[in-house]
Amino acid sequence: MGPVLILLGPPGAGKGTQARMLEEDFGLVQLSTGDLLRAAVAAGTDAGKQAKAVMEAGQLVSDDIVLAILKDRMVQPDVAKGVILDGFPRTAVQAEALDELLADAGQKITAAISLEVDDEAMVARVSGRYTCAGCGEGYHDEFKQPAKAGVCDKCGGTAMKRRADDNAETVRERLTAYHDQTAPLITYYDDKGVLERLDAMGPIADIRQALGAIVQGVAA
Repeated sequence: MGPVLILLGPPGAGKGTQARMLEEDFGLVQLSTGDLLRAAVAAGTDAGKQAKAVMEAGQLVSDDIVLAILKDRMVQPDVAKGVILDGFPRTAVQAEALDELLADAGQKITAAISLEVDDEAMVARVSGRYTCAGCGEGYHDEFKQPAKAGVCDKCGGTAMKRRADDNAETVRERLTAYHDQTAPLITYYDDKGVLERLDAMGPIADIRQALGAIVQGVAA
């Protein structure tokens, strides 16, 4: 099997965008915890049935169930070129359990890539976002205004919307929570010698190129 990558980064750092590009560039498969759970429930696997019962009871799905679903998924043929884990692990305990799961399959984490951001710049980046309510085209107060104020370049619509949680105060809270939660993971993977830090404040194309270089380096 190809590389097993973990992308770490706060909300708005571009993890989803970069994961899609890694899929395109290297044939990797992004494994999002939420998508995996929904697929396992829909497929009716043993772990999926357990997850469904827990979710219907309004409870959080345990690490054991998530790991079982991940284990089932990682033996599918389409992940032969490698995977990008999204949303798991979130804690050092989960990271240890993931290491054990991979070791049982003769695998290990190839790299944990931390998309590093400047918090105040991220607040400006995220809190300025808005979209066309008609077609979903994205805009930004500072970085990407429509050619004609209030009119979507793509569909000509005039209704714009913002996510309620894309305000400066909420973004700061999310960043603080992310740093608190992820700090132990950064240390964990740094101690293992697989941590890669990447400046995620530059242009998307530059980050794509730098990520590609990391992947080529660790997968060689």
